[in-house]
Amino acid sequence: MMLRHLPNLICIARIALIWPVVAALRGADYEVAMLLFALAAVSDGLDGYLAKRFNWTSDLGKLLDPAADKLLLVCVFVSAAWLGLAPRWLTAAVVARDVLIALGALVFRMGFGPLQGRPTLLSKLNTAVQLAYLLCVMAHAAFSFASPGALEAFAGVTLVTTVVSGADYVVAFTRRAFAVPARPS
Repeated sequence: MMLRHLPNLICIARIALIWPVVAALRGADYEVAMLLFALAAVSDGLDGYLAKRFNWTSDLGKLLDPAADKLLLVCVFVSAAWLGLAPRWLTAAVVARDVLIALGALVFRMGFGPLQGRPTLLSKLNTAVQLAYLLCVMAHAAFSFASPGALEAFAGVTLVTTVVSGADYVVAFTRRAFAVPARPS
């Protein structure tokens, strides 16, 4: 059944949207960037819904979906910061969180064995907040939507969800590591 692969195809489409979003940002075509980014954001929810609703999950999808999310968010945050649309301190926190999670997963895999990665509720909330923040940044650039003060406050909220969800992953990895039986010497 071909529909079973639809969530993975949606993830691939989300990855394919990254370059056009970044190019539109670089070209100061903020309306197009916002539209494409919104489409990518909606695709994130859609692929997850389809995978869960119809049990169209796969090992590839379990890797592809978070990779698509991270690539999209990191590339757009870095581009927005480079262009002066988003604060560099927030972009640094977003990138540092993702690097920390990736390194934690790698260390766990190498030291303790397979890691059954499952996004936490805090991680899902953080992704939604980061997507919404970037949409607001683009809406501000395109249409002067939201005051600079409101964007600054939203950046603060985004920082909090980023730090809290990153800390949540560190705690989860640590708990899992302590729960793994010791390997024989």
